[in-house]
Amino acid sequence: MMTDVNNFQYVREHVREVPDFPKKGILFLDVTTIVKDAKAFNMCIDFLYEKFKDENIAGIESRGFIFGAPLACKLKAGFVTVRKPNKLPADTIKETYDLEYGTDTIEMHADAVKAGDRVLVIDDLLATGGTAVAACNLVKKAGADVVASAFIIELDPLKGREKIEASGVNVVSMLNYDLD
Repeated sequence: MMTDVNNFQYVREHVREVPDFPKKGILFLDVTTIVKDAKAFNMCIDFLYEKFKDENIAGIESRGFIFGAPLACKLKAGFVTVRKPNKLPADTIKETYDLEYGTDTIEMHADAVKAGDRVLVIDDLLATGGTAVAACNLVKKAGADVVASAFIIELDPLKGREKIEASGVNVVSMLNYDLD
């Protein structure tokens, strides 16, 4: 079995870097090249599985679904979708949060989790942390406990970890990027 360092390096080699997407000056880290490689994808799920064994999973739209759903299957846990507004069919709870250029909102079914549930909030990439904090707030509003927020990639210079941890939630990331 390969060491974690070798696993992390293998996964990192499968992150596609796309310069100037979605706009000039942004380096987009594309995880679709991880999930199309069975070995890299499974390494990500195994990494998360080893850290979280007794939790339900809340995946943030849309790439959080890619990692959260198979992790939930492996954990034999429930999976909750955290979505953009007006995508869920039943009663929802909402959380609005600030962006650099305005605000955004995410929603979750009001009955998706309940008091006493332990929930891991997951997404593919941690940048500034606003969406993850909002997702954690939704889970807490519903009465459940957020055990952590997990990511495959963390962009260290954007300090999203600090924002999430300031809200009382631990952060776990597989790969850290300095972007220098």
